[in-house]
Formats: sequence, C-alpha cells, structure tokens
Amino acid sequence: MRHAPVADTAPATATTKTRPAVLASKHMVSSTHYLSSLAGLRMFPRGGNAVDAGVAAGIALNVVEPHLTSFGGVAPIVIFGPGMDEPVTIDGLGRWPHGLDLATYRSRHGDDMPLGMARAVTPGAPDAWLTALASYGRLTLAEVLAPVIELCDGFPVFPRLARAFEMWSDRIAQWPSTASVFLPGGRAPRAGEVLVQRELGDLFRRLVAIERANDSRGRAAAIMAVRDALYHGDIAREIAAFARREGAALTYEDLDAYHVSIGPGTHTTYRGVDVYACGPWSQGPLVPMTLNILELSDVASMGPGSTAFLHRYTEAMKLACADREGFFGDPDLVDVPMRGMLDKEYAAERAKLIRDDRAWPELPPPGDPWRYEGRTGPAGYRPPAADGGDFPDTSYACAMDAEGWAFSATPSDPAAHAPLVPGLGIIVSTRGAQLFTTPGHPSAIAPWKRPRLTPNPALLVRDGKAYMPFGCPGEDAQCQAMVQVVCGIVDFGMDTQEAIEMPRVISRSFPWTFWPHRYAPGELGVEGRIAATVREQLARLGHAIVAWPDWTPAAAGVCAVRKLGPGTLEGGADPRRESYAVGW
Repeated sequence: MRHAPVADTAPATATTKTRPAVLASKHMVSSTHYLSSLAGLRMFPRGGNAVDAGVAAGIALNVVEPHLTSFGGVAPIVIFGPGMDEPVTIDGLGRWPHGLDLATYRSRHGDDMPLGMARAVTPGAPDAWLTALASYGRLTLAEVLAPVIELCDGFPVFPRLARAFEMWSDRIAQWPSTASVFLPGGRAPRAGEVLVQRELGDLFRRLVAIERANDSRGRAAAIMAVRDALYHGDIAREIAAFARREGAALTYEDLDAYHVSIGPGTHTTYRGVDVYACGPWSQGPLVPMTLNILELSDVASMGPGSTAFLHRYTEAMKLACADREGFFGDPDLVDVPMRGMLDKEYAAERAKLIRDDRAWPELPPPGDPWRYEGRTGPAGYRPPAADGGDFPDTSYACAMDAEGWAFSATPSDPAAHAPLVPGLGIIVSTRGAQLFTTPGHPSAIAPWKRPRLTPNPALLVRDGKAYMPFGCPGEDAQCQAMVQVVCGIVDFGMDTQEAIEMPRVISRSFPWTFWPHRYAPGELGVEGRIAATVREQLARLGHAIVAWPDWTPAAAGVCAVRKLGPGTLEGGADPRRESYAVGW
C-alpha cells in the first residue's frame, strides 16, 4: 500500500563549499588534523606509497588528537592496491580478557562501565599499524615515525583540543601519569601553547631502535620484531604489570595471544560502484546495508537537503540499525547472518517498511535475514530505550597514490579517558565500553570477544580499481555521514568537497554503541543549514527534530580521496573538524 507523502515544498539545499576540493596528480592524504595530513604527505618523497603515508598520518593522529585517539587504542584499516583481487581489512581491534566473563563482570560492576582500566581490552592499534606497514608498505618504521616523533617533541595546541583538556581536567587529574602530560604545570594547556609528549616520543624511539637491531632480517621482519616486543616482549610485560597494578583483568597471556584479524570485509554494489566496509565486529556493514535500501529509490531526483531524501535516508538507516542491534557481534563468537543482511532481495523486503507519510517513531523490528541464507536462526535482539551522557570520539586518515594504492583507517580511544602507562605514554585500549552488559545481546561481554566497534573505515572501488577511501570520526554518526557523502557523490553528482560539506541529519533513534547506550526514539539532529521548511516537514512526518548548529562536529567529520581519472586525484576534508586534504 502506498502512502501519500508530506508535500516537499522546499527547494533542494544549494551545494556550496567553504573550500575547494584539492586536486593533485601524484598522491593525496586527507585526515582529521592538518599536521597529520602533512606527516603522511612526507612519506611520498621518501619513496613510500599510500600505505606508508596512511600509517604515518594515522599514528600522527595519536599524537595531535590525544583527546580522540591513542597508539594503545584501536585502528581498523582497509587497504587496496594493484594486484589485489579485493580490499583487505585489518580489524585493529582488541579483545576482552580471557579471564573475565559477563557474570563475573556484573558481580563487580553491575551494568556500569567505569572509566579507566575496568573496560580494558588488548591494544589492537599497534599490531594493525605494523602489520599494514610490513605487508603493504615500502618504508621502514623509522622513516614512518620520523615526523611523529617530531610532533611528540612538541606541537601547538589547537582550540578544540584545549577545550577538551579543560573540560576533562578533573578526570585527568585523578591519574598522575596522565596529568603529568596533559595538565602540565597543574592546568590544561591553552590554545597556542606547545604540548610535549616525552614518554610517547621515547616509546617511538625505542621501537625504532628495536627495528634497527633487527634490520639484517629484512624490512618486513624488522618491523614485525617491533610488533613482537609490544605483544610478547618487555613492552608487553610493562603493560601487563601496569594493568595488574590498576586492578584490570587484562594479563600478559592475553597480550601474548593477541593478533589482528585480516581478511575481506563486507561488500555490496551501489549503482555500479563497489562498496567495501568492515565486518560485523564493527558497525561498518551499516554502510552497504543502508545503500542497498536506498538503491531501490530514485535518490537523484529527490535532491540534496530535500524532505524526501532526508526522510528516506533516515528511515533506511533505522532499518539497518535495527538489524545491527539484532544481530551484529564478533563473528568469531556469534553466528551473524551477514550474507542474508547484504542480500539485495532482503533489502527490498526491508524497504517495504518505509512509509512516505510517516517516520518510524522508534527503532523498527529487526528482520529475518536467516531466510536469505537458506536457514533458520534466532530472532534479533530488540533494545529498550535508555538515557545516556556524552560519548568519546574518534579520528580518521586516508591516502591514495597514482599507482592505485588506497588506504583508509579510523584510529580511536581517547588518551584522556584512562591512565597512561608510565614510561610508555599510551593507554591500554578502553574499547570494552562498546561491549554490552545485557545478557542475550549479540555483543554482550564474553571472554576473548571483540567489541562491536564504531570506527569503520570504508573504500569504494570502480572497474576493479580503487576509487575512494573514506571515513570519519563521530561514534554512531559515522556510518550516517558516510552514507550521505556517498549519495552526494553517486546520486547528486557532487565533487568530494561538496558531498562532505552537504548539510546532514543524524538519527539517534537506536542505541548508541558506547555505554550507557543512549537510545532516544525518533530523535533526529538536523544541521542549521537545512531549510526551516524542510525541518518543519520532517517534524510533521514524526521525526523528533533537534536543531544543531550549521557546522557541528556532532555530524561527524568525513575525509576522502577520490580517483577522478588518469592522473587526477581529488581530496576532500570536513570543515566541521580540523581536517585538511593535501596532495601533490
């Protein structure tokens, strides 16, 4: 049955840009901080490829955005290049300690996820960076870390970082190892003052020394010797001893057993473009799942910023998120019907639940993707509404080169949300906060389980070649912003910068992945640049409108590099953050 839509009387939002798309012929880096982008760009004159550049930019983010990410945190990565059949995904995601099950955790903490080491998992980022560099890069770790070490020796604090330190100063002060770095002289550093991270720089120098001591074994083996020191050697023992002193469940045996998972992610096509995203150990499949639903509509005719597009997009995302809550979890421990959820016929079935005249007032029910895999399975989990507070954030970096290499990574875990390991200048990943304390949830706490990660880099492929690495910070807003950018490019014909700057809506009509999993049925954040008449029409459809500023970081911060044709790369970076694209 068709339903009459609310009349869309407002014109499509004009596509304007605050800055041009960056064009270059040889290589391009885009990240959420300008110094990170420049650190990545410095790899190319040294003979590096986009993987070297991406690793350098990503690790540099650990230094210049410590309020968003740490070298001891997470770093999911997607890589594609010449001679590869499809992109490869490196999860860069830690695992919950072997010795702590859900019942024991709840006996200690109830349904709370206290800040600090109670939520610690094995650090995944170091293994991801080093594995990517050794397997797909060309440079040594010493070359890649050279600009990173310079940044550890001091860089000017930018305004948003200064505000974060000031806001979290009481929290930081409770951990002496963290306060000594981020509250120098007993106060938060002000914008323009130089922040020095001496112990982190010393750690990177230590890693370089380990590499050089093993250089007779060859470049890749020397890099992996560094990885072994971090997970099996002296550094692993230092991390484990600190975790024990802090009362964490994480042990040396957990570190010793850990390694990143490498393999294909999830895949669909959207109007002839291949879309590759991370697996259901993250929220990454939301991107292809939502695009499968939107492909059934004539999005191009709706126009950017129109009531029709924003309503249709929001309802498609809700449907995908219902299945995320219903079924996503670590596929090593949870039977996830991923093939069914990506099936085009399943998307058509789900799309029938979208009404043009009314928004779902809450999260729709999950579907039955098992049928599209020719089997039966349990019904999907359905979450209750919940209150919550503020959430941590993330960073992002991507790179491309003229040879066709593409790199996409979303490093995360704020260094100010847990005590720094003394002498190392890193936190132990707190990503356990994205596991659930709810029995029966597919992402509930279990020994050696990966949390359902919000960071989820992605990559578009066209005609078998890398077309666009893209991603963003923004917690559960990430996939929402990423889908809207894809529609801007594929459906609305925008350039990369236009698509990134297109005003966004962000739904919170599903549980946020971070504890305490706030879920506000019907809530839709709408950037101020969207026409007032459109906001009114969305409200009449049943969306609970929350007015946002014109350029809010809450709407995520997408960065992307696109291959336009032979000899031309186009970079875009989100002005909602400190993002910049640089190329040559």
